[in-house]
Amino acid sequence: MRFERLLPGPVERVWAYLAESGKRGTWLASGDFDLRVGGETKLLFKHSEITDEPPPERYREVNDKGFLATGTITRCEPPHALAFTWDGDGNPLSEVTFELSPRDGKVLLVLTHRKLADKAAMTNVSGGWHMHLGLLEDQLAGQTPRGFWSRQAKLESEYAALFANLPE
Repeated sequence: MRFERLLPGPVERVWAYLAESGKRGTWLASGDFDLRVGGETKLLFKHSEITDEPPPERYREVNDKGFLATGTITRCEPPHALAFTWDGDGNPLSEVTFELSPRDGKVLLVLTHRKLADKAAMTNVSGGWHMHLGLLEDQLAGQTPRGFWSRQAKLESEYAALFANLPE
């Protein structure tokens, strides 16, 4: 999966929203990152802290209790690149890469999530990243964060249709 977003900068500010737990917790998940190759990552997802909207039933437990994804940093080039493995929910390891570069007074963020297990994982992850990156855009622009759960189901349906013809 690959997403691109043009965000308000500078690059160092966007990097802080990737690397610092408190800032990352406003749009994705809090948790410590040992910012060196081989360092540990901990992402504690608590959607109840980033949206006031009630979750759909299938996400209620994750919303209320949280979900921990751990990993290992595979690339760390502050403030331009951060990559780490993603180990969560019993799925095979996948890898997330963020790349930041200046672009016309803004910052181009390229997010790539590789090695997803199957179409179901691709659908879930795509809808999730789409929404979380929207929250990052809102945070950086100083806007009220958009609704999360109200759009999540619609996006998952759209991504499921997009991936329908891919092999299993």
